Amino acid sequence: MKFGVNTFIWSAEFGAEQLPLLSTIKARGFDGVEVPLFRPASFAAPMIRKGTEANGLEVTICSVLVQGLSLISDDAQVRRETVAHMKDAIGAGAEAGAKIIAGPLYSPVGYLPGRRRTEDEWKWAVEGYQAIGDTLVSHGVTLAIEPLNRFEAFFLNTAADAARLCDEVNHPNVGVLFDTFHANIEEKSIAAGYRTVGKHLKHVHTCENDRGTPGSGHVEWAEVFAILRELQYDGWLTIESFGFALGEISAAASIWRDIETSPDVIAWDGVKFLRAIAAR
Repeated sequence: MKFGVNTFIWSAEFGAEQLPLLSTIKARGFDGVEVPLFRPASFAAPMIRKGTEANGLEVTICSVLVQGLSLISDDAQVRRETVAHMKDAIGAGAEAGAKIIAGPLYSPVGYLPGRRRTEDEWKWAVEGYQAIGDTLVSHGVTLAIEPLNRFEAFFLNTAADAARLCDEVNHPNVGVLFDTFHANIEEKSIAAGYRTVGKHLKHVHTCENDRGTPGSGHVEWAEVFAILRELQYDGWLTIESFGFALGEISAAASIWRDIETSPDVIAWDGVKFLRAIAAR
């Protein structure tokens, strides 16, 4: 397994100002860094690749759909634009050296229409993911779709639905990002959720139940690692949390207080804990 950290802990975006973080992230025991990609045209792929390679780090990408984009829109033109956007994002991520692009890439975070999803929305999502399959293969990238908790998304919340979605998409480069924070809300057992995702598991976010330091709350870490070993998962274990005052990013994650003494603590203490429990 490889240990990564999402740079949302420190910054809403990743650019030249954040490059000095990379040497510290490496020194603190991480194998890789996860950076955000919102708009491919403004994504600093060459700089990110140069910086991560210079510091002996690998890179993964987290991404969301910005307002105006949606794979499940009832407007066919919006769906076409979203597929085109995702193809561009795949190319930009690959240029940065990423093999994984992960996130809730079906509708914008926080889109809650006040009803359950429809059969048409499900069909449109399946068609959208199938439409980017060739692009994923040509760039050597895997898409990891993330179910979110009910307060952030209505379309995809559970391990069972995420696994079913991937079954219907039926593409080897499309799988699931399963996040312990969201699973803590939506699953009867977080560990059992990983078993449900099973063969589709492509990426793991190792987040505490309050988005604080892994190991400081009530996530079933021993059980989670037991299931990951059972599944022979050998991918990324990435800590994802958010700075305490990053404007729209903190607001999207509902961070309204200092959840630790500092954001750094979540990363530095978190990776110590995860490496220790993984080694048992």
